[in-house]
Amino acid sequence: MLLVGSVFLPLIGAFIAGFFGRIIGDRASQIVTCLGIGLAALCAIPTFYDVALHGHAQTVNIMTFLSSGTFEANWALRFDTLSAVMVLTVTSVSTLIHIYAVGYMSHDDSQPRFMAYLSLFSFAMLMLVTADNLVQLFFGWEGVGLVSYLLIGFWFKKPSANAAAIKAFVVNRVGDFGFLLGIFAVYFLFDAVQFDVIFAAAPGKADASVTFFGINAHALTFTCLLLFVGAMGKSAQIGLHTWLPDAMEGPTPVSALIHAATMVTAGVFLVARMSPLFEFAPNALAFVTFIGATTCFFAATCGLVQNDIKRIIAYSTCSQLGYMFFACGVSAYQAGVFHLMTHAWFKALLFLGAGSVIHAMSEEQDIRKMGGIWKLIPVTFTVMVIGNLALTGIPPFAGYFSKDTILEAALAAHTSTGNYAYLLGMIVVFLTSFYSWRLTFLTFFGAPRADHHTMEHIHESPKIMTIPLGILAVGAVFAGMLGVHFFVGEGREHFWGEAIKVLPIQDSLHKMEEHEEHMTLVGHLVALLPLLLSLSGLALAYLFYIRRPEIPGKLAANFPALYQFLLKKWYFDELYDFLFTKNAFRIGRFLWKRGDAGVIDRFGPDGLSALTANAARRLGGLQSGYLYHYAFAMIAGIALIVTWFVVGKPG
Repeated sequence: MLLVGSVFLPLIGAFIAGFFGRIIGDRASQIVTCLGIGLAALCAIPTFYDVALHGHAQTVNIMTFLSSGTFEANWALRFDTLSAVMVLTVTSVSTLIHIYAVGYMSHDDSQPRFMAYLSLFSFAMLMLVTADNLVQLFFGWEGVGLVSYLLIGFWFKKPSANAAAIKAFVVNRVGDFGFLLGIFAVYFLFDAVQFDVIFAAAPGKADASVTFFGINAHALTFTCLLLFVGAMGKSAQIGLHTWLPDAMEGPTPVSALIHAATMVTAGVFLVARMSPLFEFAPNALAFVTFIGATTCFFAATCGLVQNDIKRIIAYSTCSQLGYMFFACGVSAYQAGVFHLMTHAWFKALLFLGAGSVIHAMSEEQDIRKMGGIWKLIPVTFTVMVIGNLALTGIPPFAGYFSKDTILEAALAAHTSTGNYAYLLGMIVVFLTSFYSWRLTFLTFFGAPRADHHTMEHIHESPKIMTIPLGILAVGAVFAGMLGVHFFVGEGREHFWGEAIKVLPIQDSLHKMEEHEEHMTLVGHLVALLPLLLSLSGLALAYLFYIRRPEIPGKLAANFPALYQFLLKKWYFDELYDFLFTKNAFRIGRFLWKRGDAGVIDRFGPDGLSALTANAARRLGGLQSGYLYHYAFAMIAGIALIVTWFVVGKPG
């Protein structure tokens, strides 16, 4: 009962608020949705304790989802350690976001609809992470995609919000098409979509090959690459990342929910779930590592120069997802999921903290128009600093444990892609620290840059918003310390059980431990390097934005091409606009003007109607209204009839 409740209670809340919100009112809609997700979180705690800590994995069969011939996919809830971790994380963080949203959206005129969307989004994510087969997982996958469209475009009267929602939907469909092909490939190989069947048969398909468009390829590599394309779209990896910054057009609770514990982590979950297949596809793992590391670096460089407080944090999310992926790419799936869990707490904290700043600044989001407000909103300032400390990997905050484990695993992999990931990951540690503290210093310190009216009305957020911030801050402090032993420490084998299957010979964490046994002084310095880089980023940000605030402007003026390159996000949007958007419009216009209007309409309905009108017009010309014209026509007709009878009639 607890297992089912942890998944379906948010759906009940969404149903009541969505269909009866106008009847029961705003407050009742808020209560029922918060109660639904809150009770789901309470159910998830004993479930996690039983499944993850005591190893009692189980599957709850609900009904047959699809059945056709030999194909069958059940609707079942799979609860192993990976699912239990995800359910607990999603429900806990989502509960706090729901409560925060009650205060943040208090002046909105569509609160029941918003709260229903939030709960429906949480339910879709829970369906995804508890899926027992690929079809059910795809159901949850598409569910979060649909509801993200509704949430990003929630303020549908804003053209920018509509454009952002459509962009997110379209870009995700590109990735989802790859994922769908991956599911087809899995079924083609294994004649099944259920995870247990697939994983048991995976060793037997290790050397299988498949022919695709005349090209003979390693079957599992081909399949895993297709699955990863889906993960790239949902988790905003480079190439399919362009929707993520624009998703900030949605309300701040939406940003926190999408970027912290739900939608963008779905791709990481997929790779971890399918680890038994990826372990037999080393080339696919190398590609995952490369894409993750490149995304990590790309997003961090973009975050250096952004000025919208939410966009900076969004690029931070994109960068941290890169860490998670290259952890999975070097077979350290446990480390990737560990960072997913810790990241959910401190990233939700940062997004909701940014929302509190925006609330205090009368909806201003440009950090260049802030400054000098830390004394006016001390609670928000404190939790934002805690979030930054966790994000930048300062011990003993959560990010320190998970991020350092990922970097060590990449180094211990002793592969070219692992070394590439380690090098870029270390650079990104510095960049992350710099742009995070840049945000903090420009937002809270220095001389006030807002107008006098805004400064007069700055105030701390209500308790309905600050209490969730405080709880998230506790998670940002302690999540790493509490989880390190179970996720990646000595207790990890018992903790994970069979939830994440990793071949011992390829387990980067085992290699890391062997490496640490022979660690020299230089090795210890290498272990301290991420902390030193993080502190260096803090020091440089302090120099640039507190001590010598004129330096950033001079650098931008001296290196305008580089500055514009980063400000324009490596020109991905412009490139896609040139390659795809404009050409799509040209093709559409051609088909419209030449095809639809020029051929189909011209010779179809428009042609027939024009012919009919022309004939009617000519016949109408005979109706002159003069009696002698009609008499002449009658006489002529009679003459023709008589002539026909006299001349034309036979015999």
